[in-house]
Amino acid sequence: MSQRQVRGGVKGQETADAGGSDEWIDNEVVGCEFQDARHGKRLRQLLEQLSSKVGAVTPWACQDWANTKAAYRFFGNDRISEANILAGHFASTRARFAAASGFPMLILHDTTEFSYRHEDTASIGMLKKIPNSIAKPGPPRYHTSCGILMHSSLVITREGTPLGLAAIKFWNRDKFHGANALKRRINPTRVPIAQKESIRWLENLRQSTELLGDPGRCVHIGDRESDIYELFCLAQQLGTHFLVRTCVDGSAGDGATTIAAQMKSSELRGLHPVQVRNRRGEFTTAVLEMRYRRIVVRPPKGKQKDYPELILTAIHAKERNAPKEREKIDWKLLTDLPVRSCLDAIEKLEWYAQRWKIETFHKILKSGCKAEEAKLTTAERLVNLIAILCILSWRIFWITMLNRICPKASPDEAFTKLDQFLMDERLPDKPSARPVPSIAHYIVKLARLGGYLARTHDPPPGNTVIWRGLSRLTDIELGIMIGVQLVGN
Repeated sequence: MSQRQVRGGVKGQETADAGGSDEWIDNEVVGCEFQDARHGKRLRQLLEQLSSKVGAVTPWACQDWANTKAAYRFFGNDRISEANILAGHFASTRARFAAASGFPMLILHDTTEFSYRHEDTASIGMLKKIPNSIAKPGPPRYHTSCGILMHSSLVITREGTPLGLAAIKFWNRDKFHGANALKRRINPTRVPIAQKESIRWLENLRQSTELLGDPGRCVHIGDRESDIYELFCLAQQLGTHFLVRTCVDGSAGDGATTIAAQMKSSELRGLHPVQVRNRRGEFTTAVLEMRYRRIVVRPPKGKQKDYPELILTAIHAKERNAPKEREKIDWKLLTDLPVRSCLDAIEKLEWYAQRWKIETFHKILKSGCKAEEAKLTTAERLVNLIAILCILSWRIFWITMLNRICPKASPDEAFTKLDQFLMDERLPDKPSARPVPSIAHYIVKLARLGGYLARTHDPPPGNTVIWRGLSRLTDIELGIMIGVQLVGN
């Protein structure tokens, strides 16, 4: 192949080098492969349309009936799945991971749910059963909420730059409908992991590790849902690392004691002050008592013949005094990584604190891209739409974090020359103080298009003003293009 790029994600379809404000789209779809070349073109066009109208429903983003109808056909095509749509993005994530330096890279795992209002719940699938709010005599009455669950794995650097998704899984509760009934009959720890929704943690761990290709460089981070012994064993088998928050007081040592009992007798290793927001948004200082200990952890009862004992490090960070306007910090972490000093334990604590970024990614997906407001009627169509919106959500998050982590980087990393020119024209700098062009300078201008005031003591712009600014910038560019066509060059 020559110096041309594969555009639209279909082999053999060559176009000129990607340019303009849509160059990032080409990078995210170039690795996609479809049976029909037209599907690659449509994916690129849909991503372009949805990125120009962040949060808009499909007809508004597509603007006319022909494009809207084509979008609906794309979402409902049996030959298209989320794997096809995200293949290019996964490839780009792998490339960004390989280009980034340093150890470790953090892979954040978490689950979110998308709830929809439909009379026919069977077409999408059951999410949960909710009791009616009005109390009536007789047995409790429930109504079924339909929706989709998504388990995603987001790759970030230690500083917090999101490099992209490495794995994603969609499902609904119909598939595991009998799992809860089985747990009521036998001990939940004896239920095979393949019959539980928890299997998603293992599948994403395996998929993301294989995608990135450097397991020793990865640390997989999860909340209390990820406290799964099979997950620990799989990570050891794959040669990768994990750092999870525990919710189960597992058996330890010779089996006569537990992790909590051993940590209770551990000596205090040091104190660590952290800044925490209270319910009113004010910062307060919390002093954490740090304890850590290397422990032999045993598999749960009923699985001791199938899984080996593991030697793990338990870290306990507990706030010394009970605060008045927020919950007390009490984090219990497990990791396979060595912790030889209090500084090592604090480092692992800071890595786990980065887990909140995947919550932010899900917030952008729901609040910014408004994934739950889609009116598509089947789970398959909704999944294809959400997969596209995942790429857009990562892009918004990446721009937001780039401003905070690499503020002095070149603006060319995120904006074209046309973007920079239009923002300079719309929001000119004062002649008396023209700063050196940087990515932070233009991200602030982009945020100002979205309503950011940029006052002296304002915090850095967040995701909301960024996605508003992107939509506004697209409208300005479209206006310029139409103007040039009307009046000529």
